[in-house]
Amino acid sequence: MLNFHDLLPYTGQFVMGLLTTVELTLLSTVIGLMFGAALAASRQYGPGWLVAFVAIYVELIRNTPFIVQLFFVFFGLPAFGIKLSAWEAGLLALILNLAAYSTEIIRSGLAATPIGQWEAGKVLGLSFSQTFFRVVLTPAIEKIYPALTSQCIIVMLGSAVLSQISVQDLTYAANLVQSRNFRSFESYLVTAALYLLLAIAMRKVFDLIGQRLFSYRSST
Repeated sequence: MLNFHDLLPYTGQFVMGLLTTVELTLLSTVIGLMFGAALAASRQYGPGWLVAFVAIYVELIRNTPFIVQLFFVFFGLPAFGIKLSAWEAGLLALILNLAAYSTEIIRSGLAATPIGQWEAGKVLGLSFSQTFFRVVLTPAIEKIYPALTSQCIIVMLGSAVLSQISVQDLTYAANLVQSRNFRSFESYLVTAALYLLLAIAMRKVFDLIGQRLFSYRSST
């Protein structure tokens, strides 16, 4: 029989875990998307050696499990003299993962942008960087915005494996609570509901940002 009353003493653990998940998601989304945009531009317009380097990075990340990438960052990098805390390793793994996937998504938007956008920038006397950010990147992002939103939510949900290296996120809180009161079903049911609410909230935030960004663009 379900008994959620036994979870009440552990409300603090769930709240702290949720805040850690939100913090890691926010940071990894902002940094990962910026990194992904830079890599997408490099792969689309860069010299051959840079295109090849970015392609290898993207294929390496997209064709290996996230948990293996996480273990490599946390357990492998110390072999090269780089020792990170569990939180730092988790954040880095999330950034690297999101950057690789967003690179391909953003690059598809750049590839679909008409060449006339570049010519329009030249006619207006804009530099390469000004044309890229003002004339090319924004309409490219608008084209792939739904896919980019979904990828960010997938990365948030994938952050659940960070508990494997003792990052005290939402899943870590659920594991801790069920190990103490043996209410496994109730603990993971509450955790699933919190992840669902977080995913819905993320989509709402992305929708609001998209409406503001693209409606502003269309009105100018």
